[in-house]
Amino acid sequence: MADKSKIEMVKQLLETATANLATAKQVLTDLLGVQFDDVTGKAVHLKSEGNVVEGIFDGQYMLDKDGKKYPVPANYASKSKLVVGDVLKLTIQDDGSFVFKQIGPVDRKKLLGTLVYENDEYKVVAGGKSYAVLLASVTYFKLTPGDQVTILIPEGKDDSHWAAIENAVIQAES
Repeated sequence: MADKSKIEMVKQLLETATANLATAKQVLTDLLGVQFDDVTGKAVHLKSEGNVVEGIFDGQYMLDKDGKKYPVPANYASKSKLVVGDVLKLTIQDDGSFVFKQIGPVDRKKLLGTLVYENDEYKVVAGGKSYAVLLASVTYFKLTPGDQVTILIPEGKDDSHWAAIENAVIQAES
């Protein structure tokens, strides 16, 4: 009987661990705007040698294969129109400065949307969903809430939380 109760206990522990893992993956998916398995699956094959690190763009940061975050300058992300899932190479210079380069862009989907300002951040509402956008893009295009913009999201990832502004289409009258 003792073995039977231990087996039941192990089954319950495994069920709890599986449920906790699923919950953790969902929280990470919500935070990154991309499926956890997509990011970790891509990151496993990345290189990290000396002062060169490869990683996946999550909307604001580059995540390396060990899950370490590197801040991507908003101006670079905006100018390069980076989207979640793009592969980046980071070279850390001798003086400690970071040089990023996009080496693996993901397929993109274009959407037309309207810029809004809510909860102290800019977003674009497109296709019935709200996407966070970088302030650097908003200021570069001199956008104001109500402006129509074209955004880029990862192809096949309509659940992405982040979008890149590709262009201003119609600017609202001031």
